[in-house]
Amino acid sequence: MIKIGICGYGNLAKGVESAVMHNEDMELVAVFTRRNPSDVKIATKNAAVYSMDDIAKFKDKIDVMVLCGGSATDLPAQTPELAKMFNVVDSFDTHAKIYEHFQNVEEAARNARKIAIISTGWDPGMFSLNRLIMESILPMGNDYTFWGKGVSQGHSDAIRRIEGVVDARQYTVPVEEALRSVRNAENPELTTRQKHTRECYVVVEDPSMNERVEKEIKEMPNYFADYDTTVNFISLDELKKNHNAIPHGGFVIRTGKTGVNLDTNHVIEYSLKLESNPEFTGSVLTAYARAAYNLNKRHECGCRTVFDIAPRDLSNKTYEDLLKHKL
Repeated sequence: MIKIGICGYGNLAKGVESAVMHNEDMELVAVFTRRNPSDVKIATKNAAVYSMDDIAKFKDKIDVMVLCGGSATDLPAQTPELAKMFNVVDSFDTHAKIYEHFQNVEEAARNARKIAIISTGWDPGMFSLNRLIMESILPMGNDYTFWGKGVSQGHSDAIRRIEGVVDARQYTVPVEEALRSVRNAENPELTTRQKHTRECYVVVEDPSMNERVEKEIKEMPNYFADYDTTVNFISLDELKKNHNAIPHGGFVIRTGKTGVNLDTNHVIEYSLKLESNPEFTGSVLTAYARAAYNLNKRHECGCRTVFDIAPRDLSNKTYEDLLKHKL
């Protein structure tokens, strides 16, 4: 059995926990939290919750630690630090800083003779892998990535940080006209604003705040300023009733040409339609936890990404089974 630890216990960690339950070669040993452990209730009967301060005591009791913190402040510190003690997997998703994160984790994991697999999930992660494969097959072409329709947890959190906001959900929505043009191999050049819109559902303390809050949302740099954004003010009851789930998904599309004269068109598309973003992402992390275990058993060490992992290392099936039934 692969002994799994979970660091942090939010929505993503709950997704990892449920995935581990349904993988017969894994067992959850412990969950580590910054909260009071007695206040955290988990679904796994044979596992326990511990303070983050106790994590080093489990150095030889856990095969892979799955890190479920945020990319802004948690993972840049936690992943390299915990890679000194454990094989680790994270879902670091700040695309512009992945290379920097890789370098920091590589040094820690290699020195400790551990495996760290970073930036797993669906983007980065499954989408990244498909972008690489698509471009390798159709080098003469263009990549397009569309996200949604789905809840962006980071953008929703950014709205909640505005003074006077009680709660909020933000949906990223692909522009249908742009999506249709790409699928028709028209190879459009699309700006950020032309690819996605943003829909916000916001609860405020007082309706008199509406105008100010809407202005702050629409002008927020790096989040909303570059998009056509709609802000809807609703009641807390309506938010809980109609916007309580965390769906997401999206499309990676590659349009390309082949032939001596490049006169033959092709379109490759990979899509996801997720009822629960954290449960799906947790399932991806869990599969890569198995890969981390397999690589370390072969005495490999250092930092890896989805680009480095052979598909066979994600599976709990024998290679013979894969050849007979999956190839």
